[in-house]
Amino acid sequence: MGEEKVEEALQSESNANEEYSFPALRFDVPPHRTYHFHRQFISPTNPNSFLKAVKWSPDGSSFLTSSDDNTLRLFTPPSSETAAPVSASHDDDSFAANVVMHEGESIHDFCWYPYMSSSDLVTNVFATTTRDHPIHLWDATSGQLRCTYRAYDAMDEITAAFSIAFNPAGNKIFAGYNKCIRMFDLHRPGRDFELFSTVKDKKEGLTGIISAMAFSPFHSGMLALGSYNQTTAIYREDNMELLYVLHGQEGGITHVQFSRDGNYLYTGGRKDPYILCWDVRKSVDCVYKLYRSSANTNQRILFDIDPSGQHLGTGGQDGLVHIYNLQTGQWVSSFEAALDTVNGFSFHPFLPHAVSSSGHRRFVIPDDDNKELCLSGNENCVSVWSFCYDSTMETDLKNNGSFNNQSESDYLD
Repeated sequence: MGEEKVEEALQSESNANEEYSFPALRFDVPPHRTYHFHRQFISPTNPNSFLKAVKWSPDGSSFLTSSDDNTLRLFTPPSSETAAPVSASHDDDSFAANVVMHEGESIHDFCWYPYMSSSDLVTNVFATTTRDHPIHLWDATSGQLRCTYRAYDAMDEITAAFSIAFNPAGNKIFAGYNKCIRMFDLHRPGRDFELFSTVKDKKEGLTGIISAMAFSPFHSGMLALGSYNQTTAIYREDNMELLYVLHGQEGGITHVQFSRDGNYLYTGGRKDPYILCWDVRKSVDCVYKLYRSSANTNQRILFDIDPSGQHLGTGGQDGLVHIYNLQTGQWVSSFEAALDTVNGFSFHPFLPHAVSSSGHRRFVIPDDDNKELCLSGNENCVSVWSFCYDSTMETDLKNNGSFNNQSESDYLD
């Protein structure tokens, strides 16, 4: 993953943007459930296990899930000829996970290498951070651990990051800790890192645990950090200079994401029913609020912006995925994704697809029979959705969009 590969990836991305336009999705028509997964997440030893998040890979070839059993599962959608049809009861999984990776403790966060390509074994990696463990870099092809990045505290003991992200250049890993950020050189695994405090003179800056982070998509050098102290701060990536602090979230920040043009920032918190939109060019007050059902949960509920930059999708405790128009902040539509808390939603990077994950912690008192917790196929599940799109984009989509070099017609009914 040298500088020449990053330059090639940037050039390839630029060429792709010139040749391909993301299809205009139609949210007035409910999406079709293409694939569904439930049984693989049932653990006999831990019936209370639940899904925590799901994210598409940058090249769109696969998606990665995180669950409470400390396991990551990578799914690569096959052609329609080999995939099992989605049954009405959702009892059977469409297909099995291609790669399964086990962590030693609870998974705090995970992220894909930004220039990841499944056809390039060098770049086909993702990073994870877990409780009481160093940062791990995993090989998404084999499921093997590539290397570790270790941070130590004042007692020379390993301290775990609560959030991680690759910088836009793809040569560093930024990790969030309590009142500080550590930066690791991707090409130098081990215990070497740069340490930056997010609090200046014990007064100015961002206090608390750094629970979420996001980089501006256009290499503007802006880094957004969210904290469990209910505030978000914007820093410069190169020297970690504090630009401004945003106040207004009712709960600890669990997710931050820039708009596609980098002019707006969206933040969401735990036990907070609103996603706040901020104009980073003014940052005086939030532009508007987007409602979601999350006022009674400490879960991370991840949202996502479609590649066109026009819509945002988010789940909630009501089992629905809500779609909002980002230009107006108005609700567009919603659809039922599960009979459970939808904690993850991710748009495909270039096809009219999305993936959702659902589940929440259940506190069950074992009875005398020691019966296992039985969940339906619509609880604690992952689903891949196919959206309708404008027919004017159909030609471009068929020529450019594919899973594993398969025709897009294999995936849309």
